[in-house]
Amino acid sequence: MRFIGKNRTITHFAADMEPIVHVESGATITVETHDCYGGQIDNESILRPDINLDTMNQATGPIFVKGLGKGDVLQIEIKDIELDPYGVMVTSKGLGVLGEQIKEPTTRILPVNEGQVWFKEGFVFPVRPMIGVIGVAPASGRIHCAVPGEHGGNLDTKDITIGRKVYFPVFQDGGLIALGDLHASMGDGELDGTGVEIGGRTTLTVRTVKGRTLEAPVVETADSFLFLASAKTLDEAIRKGSERVVGHLEQELSLEFQEAYRLLSMLCDVRISQIVNPLVTVRVAVPKELLPRLFMK
Repeated sequence: MRFIGKNRTITHFAADMEPIVHVESGATITVETHDCYGGQIDNESILRPDINLDTMNQATGPIFVKGLGKGDVLQIEIKDIELDPYGVMVTSKGLGVLGEQIKEPTTRILPVNEGQVWFKEGFVFPVRPMIGVIGVAPASGRIHCAVPGEHGGNLDTKDITIGRKVYFPVFQDGGLIALGDLHASMGDGELDGTGVEIGGRTTLTVRTVKGRTLEAPVVETADSFLFLASAKTLDEAIRKGSERVVGHLEQELSLEFQEAYRLLSMLCDVRISQIVNPLVTVRVAVPKELLPRLFMK
C-alpha cells in the first residue's frame, strides 16, 4: 500500500495542478495530512491572529488516478482515519456564529487518544473522525482550499468518515485528488468556526466510475445518498441541492418534475454541513431505495 507524506501540499485546487504521484484505479493509499493550521499552533500561547491564515486548510496532493478521464465520476472509499495525539480548538473575534461575543482569542490543545477527545476534567467524548477538505481539480481557475464547491474542497461534512464512499465529478484527467483538514470531532454547522482540528493519516481506495454523470460531490452512507451543495446563503445551497436531487429522480426514475418534487418533500432530508466557511454547505439525504442504481455501472 502506497504512503503519501504531508511534505507535498497545495493551498488551492487548480485546473492546472501538477500531480505529485500517479496511482491505478482501484489502488489503496494512505495520505498523511496537516491540521487545518499547517502545524502552526502547537501550544496554547499561539493564537489564531498570530498565524498565517493564507496557508490554512492546505491539502496533501494532488494525486493522479490513471484511466480517470474528464467527465467520469471518481469514487473515494474511506477505509480508515488515524489521528494524531493532539487536536486544536481556537476562538477568535468574529469567528463562528457568535464570534462578536469573543473579546480576546484563546487556544486549547486537546489530547486525543484511546478513541477519546479529552476536553477537560469530567468532559471526555468519543472521537468522531472526519475529513474536512477533500476534492479534485476544478473545471477552470484556482479555488482556495478553504472554499467548498462542485469540485469538493472545504466541505466540512461529518459524514465524510470511515466506511463511507464519496463521489466527485471529474473536471480534469486523473482527477487530481487532494485532502486535509481532519477533525477528531465536529458538529453539524461547525458553529464556532472550528472542529477539533488535527493531523493524521487517511487510508482510502480510489476507483473510476464510467458511464455516469455528476454535478457535485455525493456521499454514500449505509442507507442514503447525500447530495452536497455549497452557496453564499443557506437558501441558495438548499435550492441548489434540491434541484440536483429532483433532476436525478426525474432521470433515474423516469418521473415528471412534479412527481420527483413530491418525493423530495416526502422522503428526503436537508441537513446543514457547515455555515462558517466562505460558502455554506448543506446535504440533501436521499434514501437508497429511491436511487438504488445511482452509481452502478
